[in-house]
Amino acid sequence: MRRVVQAFIVVIGVVLLTFLLAHVIPGGEARSVLGSRATPAAIAQFNRANGYDLPIWDQFYRYIQGILAHFNLGYSYKSNQAVSSLISERLPKTLVLVGISTALAVIIAVPLGVLQVVRRNKPIDYVATGIAFLFYSAPAFLIGTLFILYFAIDLHWFSVEAPQGSSVGSILADPRALVLPVVTLASATIASFSRYMRSSMLDVLSEDYIRTAKAKGAGPRRVLFRHALRNALISIVTLLGLSVPSIVGGAVITETVFNFPGMGLLTAQAAINNDVPLLLGTTFVASLAVVIGSLTSDILYAVVDPRVRYGRR
Repeated sequence: MRRVVQAFIVVIGVVLLTFLLAHVIPGGEARSVLGSRATPAAIAQFNRANGYDLPIWDQFYRYIQGILAHFNLGYSYKSNQAVSSLISERLPKTLVLVGISTALAVIIAVPLGVLQVVRRNKPIDYVATGIAFLFYSAPAFLIGTLFILYFAIDLHWFSVEAPQGSSVGSILADPRALVLPVVTLASATIASFSRYMRSSMLDVLSEDYIRTAKAKGAGPRRVLFRHALRNALISIVTLLGLSVPSIVGGAVITETVFNFPGMGLLTAQAAINNDVPLLLGTTFVASLAVVIGSLTSDILYAVVDPRVRYGRR
């Protein structure tokens, strides 16, 4: 409950920060919408029509009221559409991309980390470590571009462009075009998770209860999978929540590289078009995702390890 209250306070802080960012733009939102050549009379009329001439606390109250009542994040004059409507169209597609890539990362990284521990200081361990460092250090736009050049243009195995469907169903109906964006977004996560899994397994295998299990005659396989693996997974559960910011940031780059019609591409287009309401709306949603990811990580941490009791010392 304490974590939930803390998450709620953080969300309020994010809303306040998002609101204030709209008021530190030179010339305000009126200048970004009407352009640099707008006359003072036109700017004053725009401010009166949209309530920007009210005291800042009154504007913030209306902003909070709009979010709580109707999830109203403003209006995109460049797209001639409500920001919440644009986000509701794109967010499910990004959730599909992020969800599939994260699931793929966990499915590959956990066995890979265990395999590296089993084959510690052997060629397969060194090769996996080198590949992990390579993908972890390479930027997402470089990995995506190389994948396009080799797998799409040279080999013609996959599509150059991501699925362009208007719904989640149409996105999933074109798996050939979805492979490269998913693998690009998952590559850095796999590299990170596998390294953490390897390190966590090594730490767990050095604990006293592991030596006790071995002394009682438990075989290597039983010790590895029955005693060590579950405790080692705690770091991955924690990492899932903490990795939300990097996954969301990677989605922005990956969606831009592959022209994937999701939140990341929408954010990039809003920045290019100087669409301030839309940019602030996508920023707010991304920040909300980070808070939810961190809260979920806290809850799952206690589920995986029953010894954890928050608030006790």
